[in-house]
Amino acid sequence: MLFRLFLLFALLPVIELALLVQIGSHIGVTPTVALVLATGAAGAFLARAQGTRALWRLQEALRAGSFPGDEIFDGALILGGGLLLLTPGFLTDVVGFAALVPGTRRLLKGFLKRMVGRRLRPGEVRGSFTVE
Repeated sequence: MLFRLFLLFALLPVIELALLVQIGSHIGVTPTVALVLATGAAGAFLARAQGTRALWRLQEALRAGSFPGDEIFDGALILGGGLLLLTPGFLTDVVGFAALVPGTRRLLKGFLKRMVGRRLRPGEVRGSFTVE
C-alpha cells in the first residue's frame, strides 16, 4: 500500500510535468497553459452539471425508499473526476473526463463495484485495521 501511495504522489506529478513540457515544446507555452486552464474550467462546469444530476437521482432513490448504491458510486466518481480536472496535467484530465462522462463513468463504476465487492463479501471483511 505504501508503494502505491508513493507511485501516486511522487511518480504521477513527474509524468504530468513531462507531458506538460513535451506538449509545450510542440504547441508552445501559451497554448499549453490555455489548454490546462480550459480543461479546468470545462471540468468544473461538467462536474457541477453531473453532480447536480447525481444529487437529484440520489434524492429520488431515497424518496422511493430504495438504497442509492449506484447514485453513491456516481457521486464519488463525479467528485473524483472534478478534483482530477482541477489538478494541472493532461493524464489526470483524461481520467477526470472519463469519470464525468456518463458512458465511461458507467465502465469505471463497474470496475469500482468489483473492487469493493472483492473486499467486502457477506460475513467477511478484508483489510488492515488497527484498534487503539
